[in-house]
Parts: sequence; C-alpha cells; structure tokens
Amino acid sequence: MKNEKRHKKINFKMPSAFTILFFLIVVMALFTWFIPAGKYAVDGSGNIIAGTYEQVTANHQGLWDVFMAPIIGMIGNKETTGAIQISLFILVIGGFLGVVNKTGTLDDGIRSIVNHYKGKEKRLIVILIVIFSLGGSTYGMGEETMAFFPLLIPIMIGVGYDSLVAVAIILLSTRIGDLASTVNPFSTGVASSMIGISPGYGLFSRVILLVIVTGIEIWFVLRYAEKIKNDPSKSLLYDQKEDDIKRFSVNTRTEQPTSLSTRQKTVLFIFFLTFFIMIVGLIPWKSINSDWTFFENFNSWLTSNPILGTIFSNSMTPLGSWYFNEITLLFIFMSVVVMFVSKMKETDFINSFVSGMSDLLSVAIIVAVARGIQVIMNNGMITGTILHSGETILSGLPKPIFAVLAFIFFALLSFLIPSSSGLAAATMGIMGSLAVFSSVEGSVVVSAYQAATGLITAITPTSAILMGSLAISHVDLNIWYKWVWKLIVILFIVVCVFLVSVSMI
Repeated sequence: MKNEKRHKKINFKMPSAFTILFFLIVVMALFTWFIPAGKYAVDGSGNIIAGTYEQVTANHQGLWDVFMAPIIGMIGNKETTGAIQISLFILVIGGFLGVVNKTGTLDDGIRSIVNHYKGKEKRLIVILIVIFSLGGSTYGMGEETMAFFPLLIPIMIGVGYDSLVAVAIILLSTRIGDLASTVNPFSTGVASSMIGISPGYGLFSRVILLVIVTGIEIWFVLRYAEKIKNDPSKSLLYDQKEDDIKRFSVNTRTEQPTSLSTRQKTVLFIFFLTFFIMIVGLIPWKSINSDWTFFENFNSWLTSNPILGTIFSNSMTPLGSWYFNEITLLFIFMSVVVMFVSKMKETDFINSFVSGMSDLLSVAIIVAVARGIQVIMNNGMITGTILHSGETILSGLPKPIFAVLAFIFFALLSFLIPSSSGLAAATMGIMGSLAVFSSVEGSVVVSAYQAATGLITAITPTSAILMGSLAISHVDLNIWYKWVWKLIVILFIVVCVFLVSVSMI
C-alpha cells in the first residue's frame, strides 16, 4: 500500500496552463464578492489621483463573467486591452518559421551552429544572456521573444543541455533586463512621466543593478547547464528528453553539417535580417536620445514623396515606433520574400505557413486566457481597493522601509497586473505622492516598481510572457518553479539591498 501511494505521488502531473489560468480566473471572480469595490478619480490623461479613492457599488463577477473573461481577454473592452495583437503575432511567427523550415535552411544552419560551438557552449550562453538582458533593459523585450524559442531550443538540446536552458536564456534574461530597466520606455519612461521626473534620474544606479543581476543569472544558468552536461539524468526535463528530441527535430539538426546552397544562404540572411529589423523597429530611439530622429526623418521624406509615398503608403510607421501590428506585418512580408527567393510553390507556401501557425495555436490562446484574469479584476472593480490598501500602509514611513515595502507592494500587484505600463498607469500617481511624504526620491520608486514587474512576470501565471514561453517550450509550470525559485529569492534579496542603499544616498 505504501509503495502504491508513493507511486501515485511520483506520477502526479501539474494541471495544464489552461487549467491553472482558468482556476485563477475563478479565484479572482470570488474575490470580487469579498473585496469591496472601489475606484480613484483620474485626471485628463487618465492617470489616478492620489487620495481620491472611494468605494462604489460592487460588481460581483459570476459564471457568465468567468467564461466570458478569456473571450474579452482576446478581443478586449474599454477596461482591458485585448491580447489579439500578441496572439496574432505568435501565429504569424509560427507561419514564418513554417515557411523557413520548408526550405531546410534552419536544419542545416542549426547543425552548423551546434558543431561550431562544440566545446564553447558556455561562451554561447553568456553572449545570448547579455543580448536578451540588454533587450529587456533598453526597450522592454518581452512577448516578441516567442519567435526565438523554436530556433534556440534545438541548439541547446543539440549541444547537450535541455530546453529549460533555452527558456532561461530568453525568458529569464529579458525579465532580468526588465528588472533593471535603464531606458525602457514602457516601464522607466511611463513610470517616470507619471511622477514628473526624467527617465534619466537613477540611470547610473540601475546600470549597476543590471550588471549585478545579469552576472547572477549567468552564474545560475551556467551552473545548471554544466551539471546536466556532465550528467544528463540531473536535468529536470530528463523524463521528456526523447520527446523533446523528436518534438524539436534535434537529431536531424545535429548531424554533420552540410554546406548551405546559395539559395539557403540567402534565406538564412533574410531570416536574421527579419529579426534585426524587428529589434531596430521596436527600440524607441527618440526616447533614448531626442536627437536620434534618423528613422522619423527618413519616414517623413519617404511618405511625403509624391511617387514613393503613393507606392509604399503615406501612413507608414517609422522604425523605433513599431509595435505588434508592424512586426506582425514584417513577418508576413518576409514569409512572402522567402517564398520567392526559395522558388517555393504557392500551395507549398500556404500549407507550410498554415501548418506553422497551427503549431503555435495553443500558445496564442494561452496569452488570451491569461489576460482574462485582468478582465475579471477590472470589471469587478477591485483593483482600486487593492491600491488603496497600499496607499494606507505605505504613507509616511522611513525612507529605507518605504523603498522595500513599495517593492513588495508592487510585486504583489504585479501578480494581478503583469503589464508593466498598465501597472505604472494604475499605481505611480499614488506611489509618487506617497514617496514625497516619506522624502523618497522619485527614481527610487521607479526602480522599485520596475524591479517588481521584472521579477514577478518571471513567475506569475498571469504573465502572458511566462505562460506563452513555457507552452512553446513544453516546460511545465511546476518544473519552472522548481528550477527558478532559488534564483528568485537571491534576486529579491539583491533588489532589497539595492533599494535600501539608493534610498539612503
């Protein structure tokens, strides 16, 4: 009997991401029956005004609302922005990869990378972690990284690691970068503007924090990678190793590399050019430096030209101002370019594109279901009440205590509002006023806020970035928690020490 119980315990399987997220939607709906509804007055820009909280008539969320939440999470309403842009982008990424895979270019290219980095895998990990960390710190790289997982996972498995290492390199690095955002307009920029300070305030200290936390992540990931390299059975994904090899076509991608044909080299160039254009398009150059207006000037010249403006459209968006609509268009366009360059038949192109989309369909839907949690909170009008509790607790505290408690408060709210810009819009107006009462610099509050969003979006099931990344990588949430919890504790302590230090300067 004891052996039977032990066997059942060992074979316990974590519910799927869909089940976890729907359960959280139900829990949040129950909260709307117990947490008083409330709201704050807002100014002309929609920013919350501190000290204006008032209770309002409750809007309890029932069964209809629970089942409607994922739907609204996809399409949106006046209270909550829908996830349709992110979901469509994920599907198009799948289509683009399907078309590129049809040419065989990625298979041969990945085989070359794997063989090139044999014996130098650690160097590859360090380089990639630094790149993704800088992306998260400078322009808030997040959901758009979904495109990198199908590319990097076979490489990591091929050189003797597992897909968990790939998730750490991409997902965790962008969250680390977001934790120590330097010029990220979606966190540093929005939060700073909400309290009326320049995004440059506190920049030097945040650069130091970025170096520290990125170094800690590199140590943590390399330590795990080296352990499973020496003994594959120590991998937390060892039980699904064979499935992952088949799932990500690792065997076919790690044999002796064959020389790429001229056509394949062209497709590979287009592949990397696409990602380069995406990154350049997403970085807010003018927000980083007001003199960096090259792309805006070029776009104005192009669209105002009578001939070129008519051919390309006079409503084009300049690089540096792109978001999901523009990068989705980019991947669709580049898919067509690959079709012509590789001389692919129209039927093969359509079949490959649709097949690639279907591979990421579940990921696209998970993003919408995760957004449904915010829908319940906003419709149930409990976000304001939660904010008010923080306003009551934090007012008038000593500077170091205020800084740490503000970080904890932001962290708790980040579980419920995983959007960095959304959390800033909801809280910074209040927190900025409270900081004045405690004589805390506004830049310290900004640092506490973005450290919380970066840290918590790496672990909360309400984060579309996290759940989408794990779904596409076939890593269970409980496995992720088992692997990352020690690092989260270390980073939490480091951030607290950092905030105490900068608040006392």
